[in-house]
Amino acid sequence: MSDSPAGRLQALFEGQRLTPTQRRIAHCMVRRAGDVPFLSSVELAELAGVSQPSVTRFAVALGFDGYPALRRHLREVAPPEPGGAEDEQGNEYQQAVLAEIENLKHLAGLLADPAPVERAGRLLAGSRPLPVVGLRAASSQARGFAYFAGKVHPDVRLLDEGGSMLTDRVDAAVRAGATALLCFALPRHPREVVEALEYARAAGLAVVTVAESAFAPVAAHSDLLIPAAVGTGLAFDTACAPMMLGRVLLEAMADELPDAQARLEEFDAKAAARGLFVE
Repeated sequence: MSDSPAGRLQALFEGQRLTPTQRRIAHCMVRRAGDVPFLSSVELAELAGVSQPSVTRFAVALGFDGYPALRRHLREVAPPEPGGAEDEQGNEYQQAVLAEIENLKHLAGLLADPAPVERAGRLLAGSRPLPVVGLRAASSQARGFAYFAGKVHPDVRLLDEGGSMLTDRVDAAVRAGATALLCFALPRHPREVVEALEYARAAGLAVVTVAESAFAPVAAHSDLLIPAAVGTGLAFDTACAPMMLGRVLLEAMADELPDAQARLEEFDAKAAARGLFVE
């Protein structure tokens, strides 16, 4: 776990049984870790899009007498870092880029312990076929992973369309021998993704999830969730850290596939023979 303010906040919330509203507050606090120790309960409620009493109940659920006691604790364990968000300069576009850089730094800190990624790599490499789920905002992440994974894994199945066919395709993967499923889940979370993961686990699949937070709605239906924050500084969320985490998982999976390098070399030879690329 990173020793950044966001990492220390994440550690405070891990293992807690939080309601969906409380998870929303926790996620907001992790995203705004540098500001939270100085926010009032009303200000935090506005940022999280919840009521002020919900913030108070959240603090009590964490074991504090109220929000003021939680805020005092946060000032001790998650003080702002020099050069943090409060010192950012530039226009809104620059600030959005800087925020993404912070998300990537947080991901780098999380990867200081490679065990979760290595475990995910083993699960994904061992599943034949390997279904990869990503709907709506997460569809591009799932499609990108599936494109590259198909070069080293013998059977990758992209599930990027919802509707009644989604569970049918999960069933088909299970019948074909799948043992694990990879899901990219980003806000806003479609209800059918949560339902599909619940269905997949009931069918016996181990679910590996990339989500923006350990408090995402899909967490309860994931065997292994690795968080990668999204940027929220622009009108539409940005997902540089989830994309990077997808490539890291791809690398970990390839490391577990003994014929991965041979498959890549075979592809390169065929691509050259076909004149597939101009460079």
